[in-house]
Amino acid sequence: MRRVLIYPLVVLGTAAAGLVATGSAASAHGYVSAPPSRQALCAQRAVPDCGQIQFEPQSVEGPKGLRSCDGGLAQFAVLGDDSRAWPARSVGSSVTFTWVFTARHRTANWEYFIGNTRVAVVDGGNQQPDAVVSHQIDLSRFPGRRTVLAVWNIGDTVNAFYSCIDLNVGGGGGGVTPPPPTQAPPTPAPPTTAPPPTKAPSGTQWTANRAYRIGDAVTFQGKRYRCRQSHTSLTGWEPSIFTLALWLPV
Repeated sequence: MRRVLIYPLVVLGTAAAGLVATGSAASAHGYVSAPPSRQALCAQRAVPDCGQIQFEPQSVEGPKGLRSCDGGLAQFAVLGDDSRAWPARSVGSSVTFTWVFTARHRTANWEYFIGNTRVAVVDGGNQQPDAVVSHQIDLSRFPGRRTVLAVWNIGDTVNAFYSCIDLNVGGGGGGVTPPPPTQAPPTPAPPTTAPPPTKAPSGTQWTANRAYRIGDAVTFQGKRYRCRQSHTSLTGWEPSIFTLALWLPV
């Protein structure tokens, strides 16, 4: 008998309009895409054998107040396994963290921790955020290799979303320490401005700033994907990262 897989849908609009929230607490999803968080590295296959998180990096949701990379979820326990030798991005003393939200939700705030020290907090005003949000965070008091826990606290539920980012603070910019054997390029932050999107012919190479419709087929990093939600692509929304949310492998 043929096995049938059913995936949850995520409703999206264009890049200009952002992503559309469905209104339920369970619809809120997001994670840090740059510098690449542990779940982003798993989704890029830069760190192998991550399990389920490689298919849904946006889903590390748990009760507020945790200090764990996996949000207390057993199926994502790999994110808290420091023995995996997670590659650390070399950055300066001030770092721009970019969140990507596959579904938006009212936000109490964003918090950034190193160990038990809250390094920074950014007020969300209990408003729905944009599809992509960036925060400039001063890490000058924490030089060296560090793991930053970034927390997205939802405004009207008891839950939060968690992302851990491994950094070499004060090590410059653009490098990775140490380089893993199969390190993929880090995901760049989405552009602040972009020219009007163009319609994508089906079956072509995936590119940013194109309008994709349900059913469009693309190739990315040698693999084929089919669009499952209409959207305008952005750098940081590659099919390998948003597998199942926006794209299905074929």
